[in-house]
Amino acid sequence: MPALRYLAAACSTDFPNPKDRSEIASRVDRMLAMIDSAVVGYEPFGDVRLIAFPEFAHAAPIYLTPQELLNKLAVHVPNEHTDRYVKKAIEREVYIQTGSFLEADPKYPGHVFNTTCLVGPEGLLYKYRKVNPWIPWEVHASPHDLEGYTESMFPVADTPIGKIGCAICYDWLFPEAIRELALNGAEVLIRVSAYMDPWGATPPMDWWTVVNRCRALENMSYVVAANQGASLANYPPFSWPGGSMVVDYDGRILAQADPGPGEKIVVATIDIEALRAERERRAGHHMLGHLPTEAYRTARRPIFRGGLADARQLSIEANQRAISAGKARANNVKTK
Repeated sequence: MPALRYLAAACSTDFPNPKDRSEIASRVDRMLAMIDSAVVGYEPFGDVRLIAFPEFAHAAPIYLTPQELLNKLAVHVPNEHTDRYVKKAIEREVYIQTGSFLEADPKYPGHVFNTTCLVGPEGLLYKYRKVNPWIPWEVHASPHDLEGYTESMFPVADTPIGKIGCAICYDWLFPEAIRELALNGAEVLIRVSAYMDPWGATPPMDWWTVVNRCRALENMSYVVAANQGASLANYPPFSWPGGSMVVDYDGRILAQADPGPGEKIVVATIDIEALRAERERRAGHHMLGHLPTEAYRTARRPIFRGGLADARQLSIEANQRAISAGKARANNVKTK
């Protein structure tokens, strides 16, 4: 019988930003040690079965063009690092949502993806590529923008510890993205994030907490949210507030790390059987079951077409043009 009640660990990291892919292995060393710490340290309180790490835990896009990122930081996925995570997942009987990689894929030459993987004892279960890059600064490609892209944009893995889906950082500012995961069956939504100040984990903005709680309750799902905790000195030009958290399907915060830079691990209980019982029993506040999809017509009309709409190569300038065009279209979207 699968263990459907377990602990999930949301982790923050604080590394100097790599300038070259050769430095990634040392980051993996530390995150594997953090997995050991979580599993062993919290063993008296429960079984840690799910562990999530933040966006840019392996490398951040510190170069301003895709070509520089491809030359210096991008890696193919799977790779020797994901192999090490699979080995650790087997050793500790856990599922690991990796921090994001800058990914190169020969099927899409000239493009870089911001990619996180779910790995477990079975191996690599899915790759999620960020659909909503943080524009204009991020010049990695969205699957949405690539002609002929046929892979699932919002994969969900059916595992012995529940159905798990993930999206990255800015994706979570778009309710439509997370709803795709929920309607694909996700029971646990993982946020792999690098959300900076002042929108991070403290008032008066506190978008981090507001969005995590809202996405949990509107999708009747657990949220395991791992946020980057790098100091300004390590990951300029921003400071990163951490505040990693676990939220239940009613939007209650079950655990949250103190905001501020530094490595942090917080754990809380995920009870999949309780979630399934609530989804089955409820008639009220069942937002998935109450969703009148045919009423929402604006989502069928193109607004943001991406930085590749009028360019062969992504750039900050192409993103700026796409933003201006998207704003103009948004001002002219009308429904009857």
